[in-house]
Amino acid sequence: MWSLETLGRVRLSKYFYMREFLYSEIANFHRLQNIPRDPELTIVNGQAFCEALLDPLEETFGRVAVRSGYRSPELNTYGNENGLNCARNDYPQECHVWDRGVGEEAIAGASVVIPWFADQYEKGRDWRDLAYFIHDHLPYSELWFFPKLCAFNISWRPEPWRVISSYIAPRGTLLMRGAEPKEELAERQRRYADFPKFRGFATS
Repeated sequence: MWSLETLGRVRLSKYFYMREFLYSEIANFHRLQNIPRDPELTIVNGQAFCEALLDPLEETFGRVAVRSGYRSPELNTYGNENGLNCARNDYPQECHVWDRGVGEEAIAGASVVIPWFADQYEKGRDWRDLAYFIHDHLPYSELWFFPKLCAFNISWRPEPWRVISSYIAPRGTLLMRGAEPKEELAERQRRYADFPKFRGFATS
């Protein structure tokens, strides 16, 4: 029997605990709950997500700030129906509902900000520098970039889709599923040559 306090204490990876992903501004403002239907599945998918994607980013860049993490199916539906920037629960790229899929259908993700890069983005740096760094170093499934703070959705799947999209100019799809980047590796590497050295995968 799970309590919300117990769930919040679950350590998903070296750097992240479940509690960081349960806070929701939508839930807080509209007085709704954000509690998983299936805590065990939420934890399993959340652990895979954090270990594969968020821990390496934190190892490399320092703090990764979670802007929007887990959403219960009920909360996500409310957000979608009320125009609060939530996709439908059954939308293929909806990554916030961690307990909606198992096996090959599993998915977990969050909207995050990397403060180290946000400072550079504010001075005019191209969002694609970070997108290509992540593409060349991590097994992400989808990346979707937003203008404010250069926040981005990043998602995990057992078999990554490797899709990159953005609401920042140039808007649209930078990389389609199954495609290769238009820029060669050497050109991409020049974009992020001054980035911190990739620190690899953390261990708890």
